[in-house]
Amino acid sequence: MSQPVVCRDHEIMGGTPVFCGTRVPIQTLLDYLEAGDSIDEFLAGFPSVSLQQVVDFLAAERTHE
Repeated sequence: MSQPVVCRDHEIMGGTPVFCGTRVPIQTLLDYLEAGDSIDEFLAGFPSVSLQQVVDFLAAERTHE
């Protein structure tokens, strides 16, 4: 990972963790996946998030388990 994937800024969504460079909360991806939706469906709904950001986030989460 060359750049951070998750950003928190009080000025953006009140400090909710979002994908850097977007206003898309990380929790939204997790909600999609928990509902059985695919990553492609998530990306179609949130085009400001890149596939690489999702892959990097999920890879980082796996290392924390």
